[in-house]
Amino acid sequence: MSTLKAEKITLPGLPYALDALEPVISARTLELHHQKHHDAYVVNTNRLVAGTELEGKDLITIINSSARETKYSALFNNAAQVFNHSFYWRCMSPKGGGEPHGEIARRLEEDFGSYEEFVETFVAAAVTQFGSGWAWLVLHDEKLEILKTSNADTPILHGHTPLLAVDVWEHAYYLDYQNRRIDYLRAFMAKLVDWDFVNSNLSDITK
Repeated sequence: MSTLKAEKITLPGLPYALDALEPVISARTLELHHQKHHDAYVVNTNRLVAGTELEGKDLITIINSSARETKYSALFNNAAQVFNHSFYWRCMSPKGGGEPHGEIARRLEEDFGSYEEFVETFVAAAVTQFGSGWAWLVLHDEKLEILKTSNADTPILHGHTPLLAVDVWEHAYYLDYQNRRIDYLRAFMAKLVDWDFVNSNLSDITK
């Protein structure tokens, strides 16, 4: 992602039109989520990093360094959310969803028993993430795992490589689903997941 190497953190454009994910995610939800919430994290990151020893560093360095310093807690929360959201947008495609293909299909069957078992486990993790946060499919010690993180926490802090993410902050789905988080998650899996992107993440690791 271009945002990870820029001296000034910028808001990445969406890889699809605002209405491209309808009816699973409405154009209004996507507009507010990307152009208000995500943009605010970008603006705050640039404001909070200015004048510190982390100014001009890449996003991953800012996240890793600010996570370990109480004085940078606000900077971490915003920078990590820039990363999480930039990753999340790429996990979806208007032509996505359904059963995977390629290397990720083999790995899911190997590590979860079947694609169906993975979906049930992933959705259960996302549903039971109390309050705001994320659910992730990650690679850790050469094995696929499902990870839940609260608020702005992100797998890169824990030695995990993210492959797939779903946002379960309420602003990601509430206009479209109200309190029916599980309906949002099942629609996400069935119709939006971009398995090409997931496979590309695996390929980057194994090169």
